Amino acid sequence: MSERSHQEIKLPDPVQWSRSMAEIAERSQRLVMDFMTRQAEQGVGMADPLNIGTAFLEMTQRLMADPGKLMQAQVSLWHDYLELWQRTTERFLGGSAEPMVEPAATDKRFKDAAWSESTLFDFIKQSYLLTARWLQSTVKQIDGLDDKTARKVDFYTRQFVDAMAPSNFVLTNPEVLRATIESGGDNLVNGLRHVLDDLERGKGRLMIKMTDMDAFKVGQNIAVTPGKVVYQNDLLQLIQYAPTTKTVKRRPLLIIPPWINKYYILDLRPGNSFIKWAVDQGQTVFVVSWVNPDERLAQKGFEDYMVEGPFDALNAIELATGEREVNVIGYCLGGTLLAATLAYMDARGDDRFKSATYFVALTDFAEPGELSVFIDEDQLHSLDERMKSHGFLEGSDMAATFNMLRANDLIWSFVVNNYLLGKEPFPFDLLYWNSDSTRMPREMHRFYLRNMYQENKLVVPGGISLLGLPIDLSRIKVPSFILSTKEDHIAPWKSTYAATQLYKGPVKFVLAASGHIAGVVNPPGQGKYGHWENTAVPRSPDAWLEGATFHQDSWWPTWEKWVSEFSGGEVPARHPGDGKLNPLEDAPGSYVLMKSS
Repeated sequence: MSERSHQEIKLPDPVQWSRSMAEIAERSQRLVMDFMTRQAEQGVGMADPLNIGTAFLEMTQRLMADPGKLMQAQVSLWHDYLELWQRTTERFLGGSAEPMVEPAATDKRFKDAAWSESTLFDFIKQSYLLTARWLQSTVKQIDGLDDKTARKVDFYTRQFVDAMAPSNFVLTNPEVLRATIESGGDNLVNGLRHVLDDLERGKGRLMIKMTDMDAFKVGQNIAVTPGKVVYQNDLLQLIQYAPTTKTVKRRPLLIIPPWINKYYILDLRPGNSFIKWAVDQGQTVFVVSWVNPDERLAQKGFEDYMVEGPFDALNAIELATGEREVNVIGYCLGGTLLAATLAYMDARGDDRFKSATYFVALTDFAEPGELSVFIDEDQLHSLDERMKSHGFLEGSDMAATFNMLRANDLIWSFVVNNYLLGKEPFPFDLLYWNSDSTRMPREMHRFYLRNMYQENKLVVPGGISLLGLPIDLSRIKVPSFILSTKEDHIAPWKSTYAATQLYKGPVKFVLAASGHIAGVVNPPGQGKYGHWENTAVPRSPDAWLEGATFHQDSWWPTWEKWVSEFSGGEVPARHPGDGKLNPLEDAPGSYVLMKSS
């Protein structure tokens, strides 16, 4: 070892180490006592609320029923390991050998140079990748499982595979080993403190800190587009934004975000704020800011969200601007609510919405993607039992579900950074928003999970009735702009594409690169994520993509050009308070500041 290497090794101070361990032990004991007390008060609950054990038991039985296939899979893995041993031996003896398997280009777990330069760590990496590939392919090839069970087994096998990655452990992660040697173990002590901090913040439940929560403040450095709250009810505050142009489009623009998240994902910072950009294009923008509900709103259901959401917003916009006709955007579940509302309005002969834009919104839930593994009768019953005590679902529960869809990026990368390397998470506005979770009232949550995700009734004519009227999405005549994102794990693009064949009115479909958030929050001029366009809307999403043209920049200007066709001309700019509604408070309002904790 070189003289420089000797100098870089830091031996721990035994006195400081002892003090740190004593502090950690004291905090740990307090946390355990608090956790046990709350468990005794709340009860243990279901042993297997996700019904995972049953699925894996059935998978094992099917696997053992075909010993020939199992033996063939094991022999294949054995041959791969023999080949890997041979190539590794060649490297140990000073030769070179091509790797048998490489991580995906998007896999950030093995980006440290030592994973390739060190023969030992290269072997650890490749043996993990070979085993992971073997395990997942073996599970996928089991015959006789129904689709739901197969999907659940595949999903949780991947969760297991991700959890067992060598990058997640001290002794098999070269970057962590190097940090441990160079810091004298300070990284592990700091990491243990971070674990305890996260457990305390979650009241005994590990709530991984994804970003510097003190670096952002809503209304100060995020959600800062100037505007006023001009109306509020039990479920929403309606924000009207101040114009930045002398004239504006005659028809105002209403944005309906999902009620499971806070609206300011569309107003993070001025440089990536869709709301500010829309205002700068001459739109009079109104945004629904949903309340963070508590037990008092437990009985608020889907119909309440329709009446006190889009309908109350329409009435308020008319009072604020004098305009009866409005263009509307629905984001994610806000788009699902919008589609149901438009079908109800068609049944009533209400034509106030003149165009409808859907951001990554599902209406046909036949293939809802990996979220389907959380939706079956046993899990819905378990979820309902949990919501009974408070009348709502904690936002952190839903956030944990979404994080599992991208476990390597949203769970394990932070385990390595925060707990093994002992670093503080990097300030990131999007992850701050992701951690600012929102509760869901029991009645609303039950309704859309069962009627849409589980039974897919929304696309069935008359399958759902709202306020006593059966609705039919195929009767919607309003021109529609449907935006999907190619790597969406929450609303898969091929599933959202099904709406192009559903609505009666003209439809424009656009596919953006990236995922559920980054593909939407993608301002022009950055060249970060492009998009695909196709004037045709064939029945097959694959046929649509095959005939589509790729454009390097953002889809925002494409949407602006489309929606301007329904703007109704221009009028002098309108400011909050000009009409019949007096402003109640400055944007972003008080509802968005309500924390789930």
